[in-house]
Amino acid sequence: MQLERILQLHGFGTRKGCRALVRHGRVAVGGTVCADPFAELATAGLVFAVDGVEWPFCEHATVILNKPAGYECSRKPQHHPSVLELLPAPLRERDVQPIGRLDEDTTGLLLLTDDGQLNHRLSSGKRKVPKVYLATTKHPVDAEQVDRLLAGVVLNDEPAPVAAAAAEVAGERLLRLTVTEGKYHQVKRMVAAAGNRVEALHREAVGGFALPADLAPGAWRWLLAVDLEKLGNSA
Repeated sequence: MQLERILQLHGFGTRKGCRALVRHGRVAVGGTVCADPFAELATAGLVFAVDGVEWPFCEHATVILNKPAGYECSRKPQHHPSVLELLPAPLRERDVQPIGRLDEDTTGLLLLTDDGQLNHRLSSGKRKVPKVYLATTKHPVDAEQVDRLLAGVVLNDEPAPVAAAAAEVAGERLLRLTVTEGKYHQVKRMVAAAGNRVEALHREAVGGFALPADLAPGAWRWLLAVDLEKLGNSA
């Protein structure tokens, strides 16, 4: 594939703009500046650099973000900045979208991708992809509340009780809850229905993939092939 086409595919602008990037010596391949925008490159395992920042060739861009509080999972936020502002411009130009949404005050694991099929598989309620949350509660968590959540609680506008896939006491005021649906404010509503209240909410895992312990709030990284495989298996 031609270098200018690779750059365009990865969100670095129009073909003309990408051609200019190359001709101005801002693109390197294999550590060497490439001045030919029409150079044909093998894409398997390709890593190129723009202005010293390395980018792996990815037909589809899928990344993980450790979402901090104070950001909305929307391209057109209403009251707070968009989580997309935490990503570099080329990823935004690729039109990556959150896979599911976290509330403005919810933190933790957020996946974003420009792969529409992957997004649908992981966000569809029919797929029953497990999502693990750690909730800080207003009142102490007890076994009775856990039992209610596992048995199913009644939520407004839901025709049948909604049950957690897993629930456990993680501390005096900490509840670890696994759900497989994607209902509006689901965890907060379930905890309220069980007789408690969520004060803070953090998503720890989606499917077989957990938030890396070394990923700081507001930071992002590419998902590796093994990570994508875990997610694919969970869906």
